[in-house]
Amino acid sequence: MPKPPVRRKSAALVEGPSRAPARAMLKAVGFDDAALHKPLIGVANTWIEVGPCNYHLRELAERVKAGIREAGGTPMEFNTVSISDGITMGSEGMRASLVSREVIADSIELVSRANSFDAVVVLVGCDKTIPGGVMALARLDVPGVVLYGGSIAPGTWEGHDVTIQDVFEAVGAHAAGKITDTQLLTLENQACPGAGACGGQFTANTMATVCEFLGISPMGSASVPATDSGKDAVAERTGQLIMGVLNRADNARKILTKDAIENAIAAVATTGGSTNAVLHLLAIAREAGVELSLEDFDRISERTPLLADLKPGGRFVATDLYRAGGITLVAKRLLDAGLLHGGTLTVTGRTLGDEAAEAKETVGQEVVRPLDNPIKSTGGLVILRGNLAPEGCVVKVAGYTRLHHSGPAKVFESEEAAFEAVEQGRIEADDVVVIRNEGPKGGPGMREMLAVTAAIVGAGLGDSVALLTDGRFSGATRGLMAGHVAPEAVDGGPIAAIRDGDTVVFDIDQRTLSVELSDGEIAARVAAWPRPEPRFATGVMAKYARLVTSAATGAVTG
Repeated sequence: MPKPPVRRKSAALVEGPSRAPARAMLKAVGFDDAALHKPLIGVANTWIEVGPCNYHLRELAERVKAGIREAGGTPMEFNTVSISDGITMGSEGMRASLVSREVIADSIELVSRANSFDAVVVLVGCDKTIPGGVMALARLDVPGVVLYGGSIAPGTWEGHDVTIQDVFEAVGAHAAGKITDTQLLTLENQACPGAGACGGQFTANTMATVCEFLGISPMGSASVPATDSGKDAVAERTGQLIMGVLNRADNARKILTKDAIENAIAAVATTGGSTNAVLHLLAIAREAGVELSLEDFDRISERTPLLADLKPGGRFVATDLYRAGGITLVAKRLLDAGLLHGGTLTVTGRTLGDEAAEAKETVGQEVVRPLDNPIKSTGGLVILRGNLAPEGCVVKVAGYTRLHHSGPAKVFESEEAAFEAVEQGRIEADDVVVIRNEGPKGGPGMREMLAVTAAIVGAGLGDSVALLTDGRFSGATRGLMAGHVAPEAVDGGPIAAIRDGDTVVFDIDQRTLSVELSDGEIAARVAAWPRPEPRFATGVMAKYARLVTSAATGAVTG
């Protein structure tokens, strides 16, 4: 006979005469004695009606709960918040996005601790829900699985596939007079055809890839698109799977090891993934008790070839990757190259190497290159330091070949000011756009600069302008852009010293970001720089600004 499911924590909540009041209240919402005698499994849902990324998760949760019941557990669903980056991008609301990662992790932790769940399944979609969910599981150190809602299908516009990236870049093209009002509206109407997270290897799909390589999501689950007919089956299997994770006592930290995190970094590098993965993996590592530094990203990216031809730097979207063989195919490539720690544990109970070995590659696919014909011999991330970024900054080098840029600075104290300059045609070839006061504390919330970077590309300046900021970038950003510049301006970082016309130098080969000023001049300018007043005096944003750490350590609050 199969081994009965194990109840570990929840007995303290519902067993014994003293817990009669708790049982009475649970029975009021439909849990009977039989249900309360089984392991209680939290189903943390990040469903919202605001935006497509998480819109379909209510229905998906029903399939997860069915799988849990079939395998002998009792699911208890609860909800947490989500902020749509694509909707808030370029607005004041974007300040809430990174803050929400901490709130998501905190809320899942609180509900799970309060109710003594034996295990937890987290349903995720938009960018911050994914790392927030993993961070919570690492804190709780309970058996856990992350289920990604899946990617949106591409839209079609003027005969080719498009994503939300194209809409952002079209804003710049429209401002430059390159497309008409009618073309922009038609693109807006066609780009996002239904539910699912943004379609390229932007932050959501990058972090979904990360979860499979970490082993906290079952291999092959994240690749299945949001509206694919097979997604319900994936959700039901996930519900069944969590009971096996519970019975084996494969708690989250048993899976989230240093080797697993190195596998995830390699996945980001080989797929040209989002720079946000650096922030999120630093935060996940901290919650899991794993030592990780920016140098680990540079080291692993340097040895990992760029193999996946994915947007924003490449040609294809996530649904194309699914048809080509999915994330499992990417893992198989790295396994064959000897670039994967194949012995790491996954939530299936098997090793990552065992899972990767079962990849099925579609004949003739062009999305994932063979090892002997990479897009680039090294991965998509580099870490720069120098007199502008003593604690480091992050550059994504997938999708372009420019490795050196020297030019005059044009300095802006906010994202809005920089965007206005692009729209008004005040940015010229060779300029280095500097945006400060957008860091974790200074923002607060470290807004993504996609509105600006996309407008630069749309204006035809993507190959001739560089940008640096103490804020961050969307996964859809492309071009020579340095984000997470640390220390940030309000912490006295050298970015505060830059003035219009100063010569700023990006040197990717030497891994430096510098301004042609002496150390003494930088220090004097920083000391004289008028530090802006905090934008928020009370509430969650003010609390976040007081607590948050540097981007170089993951911008965490605990």
